[in-house]
Amino acid sequence: MRKLLSGLLDGMTPAGRFRRACRLLEHEGRSAQGFARLGDLARQGMVAAQYQVARAYLDGSGVPRSPVEGVHWMHRAASADHAEACFSLALMLLVDPPERRGADGLLPTAWPDGIGQWPDPVAATGWAGRAARAGLPDAQALYGYLLATGPDTVRDPEAARLWSARAAQSGCPQGDLALAVTHLSAPDQDPGSDPDAVAALLRAAEGGLPTAQYMLGLLNERGWGMPVDSAQAEQWYARAAAGGVRPAQARYGVMLLRGRGRDGTRAVMAAETWLRRAALAGDREAAALLGDLHARGEAALPGDHEAVTWYRMAAEQDHAVACRMLAMLHVQGRGVAADPALARHWLERAATLGDAAAMTDLAATLLHHGQAPHAGPVPDSTVIDFRPMAEAGDPVAAFNLAVSLHAGVGCTADRAQAAVWMERAARAGVVNAEYWYGRMLLNGDGVADDPVQARHWLERAADHGLPEACIAAAQVRLEGFGGPRDHAGALAFYHRAASAGRGEAMFSLGAMYGGGHDIAPDPALALHWFTQGAQAGNALSQLMLGRYLARGLAGPADPARARHWFMQAAGQGLAAARNELDQMARTDGNATA
Repeated sequence: MRKLLSGLLDGMTPAGRFRRACRLLEHEGRSAQGFARLGDLARQGMVAAQYQVARAYLDGSGVPRSPVEGVHWMHRAASADHAEACFSLALMLLVDPPERRGADGLLPTAWPDGIGQWPDPVAATGWAGRAARAGLPDAQALYGYLLATGPDTVRDPEAARLWSARAAQSGCPQGDLALAVTHLSAPDQDPGSDPDAVAALLRAAEGGLPTAQYMLGLLNERGWGMPVDSAQAEQWYARAAAGGVRPAQARYGVMLLRGRGRDGTRAVMAAETWLRRAALAGDREAAALLGDLHARGEAALPGDHEAVTWYRMAAEQDHAVACRMLAMLHVQGRGVAADPALARHWLERAATLGDAAAMTDLAATLLHHGQAPHAGPVPDSTVIDFRPMAEAGDPVAAFNLAVSLHAGVGCTADRAQAAVWMERAARAGVVNAEYWYGRMLLNGDGVADDPVQARHWLERAADHGLPEACIAAAQVRLEGFGGPRDHAGALAFYHRAASAGRGEAMFSLGAMYGGGHDIAPDPALALHWFTQGAQAGNALSQLMLGRYLARGLAGPADPARARHWFMQAAGQGLAAARNELDQMARTDGNATA
């Protein structure tokens, strides 16, 4: 009888019909029927039904998913002070808006009255406050958090502490987190200096909140309010990373990479895994670090194409160093076809973002490629005006201004003024400026030629290890420009440039060890350096290696390998290599005859 009476009441009273509709909505085969009944009750003004209809639209339960319809009904329920609806609407207004389409998925629609923009943290704070005053602990935690960290117009530190404490006293981990944030975000408070905040953060972390775990990782890693403890930091980062906190994934990856974890070892593959997760979730620092690992050959399975992918991902998020590194890969043709135009594009982007090294690289690139001077300013909105910084005494800006004046980039070309600013930058210690000022003095470019001073500046830049300067300094010593010939000194400079991977320096070393210079000939060393240069892609080295192998100048002849290197050099346009191949073909023909 009691069961029968309960069934009759479910069909007769609004509360009963609501309970019946909710049960049907949860029934796999009758969810559409349940939604229809909830819809009737919602249109009749039942607030609880309006909230359930909103959730159904948002979840696609019993009805095709429609975020906009969900927002409409959620706003209607919240406006009637339904606590869960107020809390849900507050959360929704803090994230990106749903697509503005109607239930049919085709027709655009407007937001409900009262929602003027999205996201809207100010409005979210108001809705969270209504839910908090209704006694919802999660809403109290959110309200406290927003009062502590939200826009200036809603901030209220004292109220933030009050509401966060209420949530925490209710046993809500989010309340402990909010309480910790209210203390840690105080402008006069050093991070970790408040023991109550650290205790609240610890409770939130042990309650399973990944954000709190990440924050504890930071405190332990940086020694904020506690001794530095990398092992403990790694444990908290690991838990937060598993919970999906993007910065924690990046920090955990970095700690594994640097061997700062519990066992002190460098776990590259595990580090890459977490860095990838963070990068794919939008962390540009993680993406740039992955690019570094692949570019330097330090990844578990390094690849230049991978370096390009990760650097591009970071560069597209305006990571200045990643822009510069991507430019360098385009210059070198590593992992991507060599493309000077794209290289310049990314260098300009890095320079615009304030990367001083990129400014220098951009300037050097313009000079290296010998850009023709222009009669007037280049109409390029990306060109930076270096003059104000240069006149204020910035030596790097002085160098870049010199390059701009030399190449006519963004201004009328003026080689004499370019020399003035280049000298100023060189005297201030800008290594690239020392090199280029030496070249300008050597060639009489914008300034009277002065081989002695040219040699001084080129050798000064070479002493700083600039590969281009090492090669130029070696050449002036080899030829005796601006001072006595010094083949031993030239050899030393060529070795420094070769150790930096410069193929033309490797060729010069092979030529010097091959004889005809003021050093002892060494055919084996000549063969070694021609081999190194050939493998680095230097066409002249490939030609000379082919000759050494064809003629057995430093060991047994090897016609097959010689032919291979002649073909490589010929492919780069060396007519002498083509002649060598023709000669080998004639020799082979005569032998056959």
